[in-house]
Amino acid sequence: MSTRSRRSRRSAIAALSTTDTDTADADGTATAPLRRRVPSAARRTAWLLNALFWSAFAVLEAVNHGWLAGLLAVAFFIAPDLTFLVGIGEARGMAKGRLQPRAVPYYNTAHRALVPLALMTLYTVGPVTWAPAFAALCGWLAHISYDRAFGYGLRTREGFQRD
Repeated sequence: MSTRSRRSRRSAIAALSTTDTDTADADGTATAPLRRRVPSAARRTAWLLNALFWSAFAVLEAVNHGWLAGLLAVAFFIAPDLTFLVGIGEARGMAKGRLQPRAVPYYNTAHRALVPLALMTLYTVGPVTWAPAFAALCGWLAHISYDRAFGYGLRTREGFQRD
């Protein structure tokens, strides 16, 4: 196969596979989005460091503000996985590791880091000054970060892990 035909074939494949998040090099070939260029080990390490930070922050809040802050931090650390219970009765016969499609929107909402971060931002600029609420948000962020560090991300509509 000639160099010219290989180059045109590569360009055609790149044109078909280019998405909104892809970028093009100077020669017109598509490059992967940043998320795919960063090695998985580096992403997971960053999430693990993030998880350790939010865990330490939740413990600090519990120590400084009492048992209720600690209790809420633990409760919100566990709560995102309670979304597995949505549609559990219909889960019989599904593939291992697959989430019931009816539970996917709840699971994905509870496992998006932007939700507790937005609530944390509202907490810091808003009139609410109840420390246990902040500890709960720290526990929630710790849970999400540990999930990402151990390779559990958001789900597809069908209930499978996204890549």
